[in-house]
Amino acid sequence: MRSPAGGLLALAVLVLPPTVPALAQPPAVPAKAPSPRVTFDVTRATSPIKIDGVLDEGAWQTAAVVPLPYEWAPGDNVPPPVETRCLVTYDAKYLYIAFRAHDPKPGEIRAHLMDRDDTDTLIQDDHVGVMIDTFNDERRAFQFRINPLGVQADAIFSEQDGVEDFSWDMIWNAVGRITPDGFIVEMALPLKQLRFQPGEGRQTWGFEAFRSWPRNVRHRISSQRRDRNIACLLCQENKIAGLEGLAQGRNVEFDPTATFSRTDTRESPTDSSLANGDPNADAGLTARWSVTSSMTLNGAINPDFSQVEADVAQLDVNQRFALFYPEKRPFFLEGIDYFTTPIQAVFTRTVADPYFGAKLTGKQGGNAMGLFVTRDRINNLLLPANEGSSNASLDDDVTTVVGRYRRDLGSSSTIGGLYAGREGAGYHNRQYGADLFWRPSATDALRVQYIRTDTEYPKEIVADYGQPEGAFGGNGTWIDYQHTTRKWAAFGSYEAYDSGFRSDTGFVPRVDYRAFSGQGQRRWDRGAGAWFNTIDVGVRGWRMMDDAWTMTDQTVAAFVNYTGPFQTQVQFNMPHDEVVYQGVRYQYYRPNFYAGVKPSGRSSIQFTGRFGDGVDYANNRKATGVVQLGPIVEYRPVTQVSMQLSYNLDQLSVDGSRLYRANLAQFKLMYYLGVRTFLRAILQYTDISRDVNAYAFPVEHRTRRLFSQYLFSYKLNPQTMLFVGYSDNSASTASVDLQQTDRTFFVKLGYAWAF
Repeated sequence: MRSPAGGLLALAVLVLPPTVPALAQPPAVPAKAPSPRVTFDVTRATSPIKIDGVLDEGAWQTAAVVPLPYEWAPGDNVPPPVETRCLVTYDAKYLYIAFRAHDPKPGEIRAHLMDRDDTDTLIQDDHVGVMIDTFNDERRAFQFRINPLGVQADAIFSEQDGVEDFSWDMIWNAVGRITPDGFIVEMALPLKQLRFQPGEGRQTWGFEAFRSWPRNVRHRISSQRRDRNIACLLCQENKIAGLEGLAQGRNVEFDPTATFSRTDTRESPTDSSLANGDPNADAGLTARWSVTSSMTLNGAINPDFSQVEADVAQLDVNQRFALFYPEKRPFFLEGIDYFTTPIQAVFTRTVADPYFGAKLTGKQGGNAMGLFVTRDRINNLLLPANEGSSNASLDDDVTTVVGRYRRDLGSSSTIGGLYAGREGAGYHNRQYGADLFWRPSATDALRVQYIRTDTEYPKEIVADYGQPEGAFGGNGTWIDYQHTTRKWAAFGSYEAYDSGFRSDTGFVPRVDYRAFSGQGQRRWDRGAGAWFNTIDVGVRGWRMMDDAWTMTDQTVAAFVNYTGPFQTQVQFNMPHDEVVYQGVRYQYYRPNFYAGVKPSGRSSIQFTGRFGDGVDYANNRKATGVVQLGPIVEYRPVTQVSMQLSYNLDQLSVDGSRLYRANLAQFKLMYYLGVRTFLRAILQYTDISRDVNAYAFPVEHRTRRLFSQYLFSYKLNPQTMLFVGYSDNSASTASVDLQQTDRTFFVKLGYAWAF
């Protein structure tokens, strides 16, 4: 959720998280004054290195040693309970990093096989990692994590956005091995895939080595001190120096793909069987070229945007605004952080079926830029308003051009500009904007963005969806200020979108409003061994008004957050809402909570819930007896097997009578044959029943849907893979019980050819 003004949340997100970043874990004892950052001199490898998890090469004996002497959570810069050492060296092609992670009880090491970048599972495992600021500008860093079995996760960390983007992928090699006294991890990061300042002179990079040691609590250990009164992370990193003669070479990569599929469908509910579809073969090519060590050009012809990962299951009952689904396609994920701004003016899932795409991203000195162009066969539109949004699609070719420029100011601030445009027959949407990120002190940060849009829709969209005729425009504004210290945090924001604001390249599902929001919280903390690790108590609230300054939504809430033993997390919110919908004012309470616990390395339990009253938006009346529940249970009986069962219940009553009851259940079974290979089965079942007499318009008494997918996956790396799968859908109607409506067989091949 980008802001309280973003519309109703999906059922899976029942608890409003703190709007400001959570305060980092303070000490069990008073923290000492921060020590100066340390610079470690790195020398060239004195011998070849084989990535096998055995550190027997001579190069490791002369490598720079980076100790990890600080536990920063739950303790604050206290000595960690386990010893860890990181080794760093390099040669003409690779940056080599290794860890010796000692453990007094190796039998208790938590290590599981999982898919690459399965961070929800990996962060609960023992693992180590590094954060590398290759431009040494304290704004952006590469992150690499590895568990004791060699499972990889990589991300881009953006300081000013405060996010880790694990959708980014790089091809790199890593091996993990459990030993009698802990575990060893060894990795090689290709220099040709890392971005850094051009030139073969001596380089200095920001560098942090870290370790996660989860037992009764999750001990987080680092090579650097972390001052809780400093809000930025990269500005506290240590440095590695002495990197000389770094050159990326040509670094050209071709990724051809081929997808073969067949979809069979049932043309009519009365048909006795599915009609076999025609086999379909689709080939595509994506290319990547590092023009310089800091600039990368991507291109694609008929790019492979086939998706084998099922979207997160969400209920859309009684929802006013479009649901958000994250981007998963590799072409758009490359360098996506260059296009991230407070207003989500770039959301690449709006590009559906392109003929081609091209993208240039990188940084030169203090100047960062991104540019991408696509030509799409389909024009998908999100049509926003104050009280709801709708979707439309045109079978017309459309060209999308997005350009982003950002200039560094001082040590940690930036100023930038954005253009995002789509052009088609009788249609255009153009956005022009500027933004500022300013950090006036170590505890404060200000973000500002302004966007002006100019839009014209085709006649059919104007007629069918009641959109303005001819060209029209609107303004979008975002301002937020954050203040974060060891024990206190405060946040304030202003967000406004005119009724004529449209972001067809982005995701802005609500317009015709202006919103003020704020939050304040206080933290109490204890170290490991106490009955709690952190307790946060705070209040938050927001008020939304339309263009005429008439109130449409208002919330005031108190909240309490708790973390403790067995990695327990509990959040409780007590909001009082006031909503004006179609001229009617509603007031109600909606207490909600989240609870999660990980009693062992093999199991975890999460539970979300919401009760109280609400609004029946379909019939515009107050609702009582709102019940929303969302348990999730995960169990791993052995290292190779993972089972997850989730269930969502959404029930609404009016005048003591149940209006509807929506059930969504998902079962996910994973069997891992190794680090690169797995078998997966997913079942999603939706069952919605309604009281047809309680609706002001015709509805079906009951609708049911069943989705299943079975997949074999082999990934040598993110681009070299083989997928073989099957999926199908079943649905019910008023006259037909649950029956299969379609099925798809597919095979996908991809290969990364780099030189």
